[in-house]
Amino acid sequence: MAAPNYIAIAELHPNFSHAKLAGVVISKTDSKSFPDRKNFGEERHTFGFTIRDSPDFFINVSAWGSGLYINSLINSFSIGDCVTIENPLITHKDPEKADKFCPTTPSIYRLTVTEAHSHVLNCADMVVIERMMRLTHLPVKDPWDFYSLRDIMANGRTLDGTIINVLAAVRSIGELKQFTTSDGRRGQRMEVKLFDDSVPSFPLVAWDREAIQLVQTLMPKETVLFLADVRISFDSYRNAMVATINCKTVITVNPDTREAGLLFSYAKELSEAGGLEEEEKPEDVHVESITDVYTVNQLKQKAKDESEPFLGVTYGFISKLDVDASVSKVIRTRCTRCKYQASEDRQSCTNEMCPGRGQALSAAAVFDLPVDVSDHTGTLQGCIFRSPVAEKTLGCTTEEFTNLTDNECTALKWRFLLERCKIYVKMLPPNKMKPGTKGIILGFSLADPAEVTQHMSTLQRM
Repeated sequence: MAAPNYIAIAELHPNFSHAKLAGVVISKTDSKSFPDRKNFGEERHTFGFTIRDSPDFFINVSAWGSGLYINSLINSFSIGDCVTIENPLITHKDPEKADKFCPTTPSIYRLTVTEAHSHVLNCADMVVIERMMRLTHLPVKDPWDFYSLRDIMANGRTLDGTIINVLAAVRSIGELKQFTTSDGRRGQRMEVKLFDDSVPSFPLVAWDREAIQLVQTLMPKETVLFLADVRISFDSYRNAMVATINCKTVITVNPDTREAGLLFSYAKELSEAGGLEEEEKPEDVHVESITDVYTVNQLKQKAKDESEPFLGVTYGFISKLDVDASVSKVIRTRCTRCKYQASEDRQSCTNEMCPGRGQALSAAAVFDLPVDVSDHTGTLQGCIFRSPVAEKTLGCTTEEFTNLTDNECTALKWRFLLERCKIYVKMLPPNKMKPGTKGIILGFSLADPAEVTQHMSTLQRM
């Protein structure tokens, strides 16, 4: 039943005049512009959104008007907000286009709002808002009609170009990347890593501003998504399958379904057990691209303030480098597939998210050194210094290291201890399992004195 004064989407008809309805926004596109055929030299602007007022009914809305009107309207509400629409034009769906370029809806109609005749406002009725908010956790498709990430991987290229539903949890959210196309148009891109109980990491890409804004509000490792009508394609550059949010996609955050509840519980247990802790791969990072310089204290403070990892350079001293400690404290055995610490007496990797889970263990000995980095502002304790960066810096493999004498280990240590170094580091913010900040050393070299002087004077002026 619709609230008094509002017409339910299920009851709409083209003969209605001055209709008024309310609904929660479940999808929204970016604005576009077209040449106005009636007024030469001018443009018409538009964007679309989808509202829902009951578990069974939702409808697409197109807004048209001047650039000023559309920009004002598109910025007045977001996905998840409750809005009221007054005096929309109610028309049958185009039999040729139907829902080709917008979410598939159960209504046979669509709504059009215009600058001259319609009003779209944020709903102020708390009773209506409370009722509508419950709908945000209901998928727009059957809750059991979805592919697992394992299904996608198993089907592979046979799914290339298809539109399907996916249920998965959020592992991590990447950085927003801005770009300019060859014809001067500005764009943006953001990538999310998904996972479920079968696949440890699967890419989801967002290009539209509206989708990116929604993605940025999600909590990694604590969010499950039902992605209705997401596009699956084969990425030849990665040689892997990729999911992409498109104009038909409706994202339901933490859906109220049995399947989503089971996945949420699995994700929570795995996260608390440390199974989702990112194992860094220094060899995958081009340190030359890291240009932001910090003091040690700035690194520690920024890591506390930020919710996502970040990269930086610091010019400091290695104040602790225990290469002359027992070999067990310098070298560890790790799974070659997922870099998780492994025990050679186990037959398979114990990390539930390992891509080789259930297969025979493939392990290797690697450097895993705790290192302290200091400068005039403080000390960053327990930075991790791992292979292959450690091997390159120390100038020996793990096998060669185990054959060094005590005197050779000490000499190796003093090549770097208390020398001013240029250190590339990835800082990880605190989490529930590890409340302290953590640094991964990605690159390491003795510093150029002139370079140090230049950057230290810049930092002192900041």
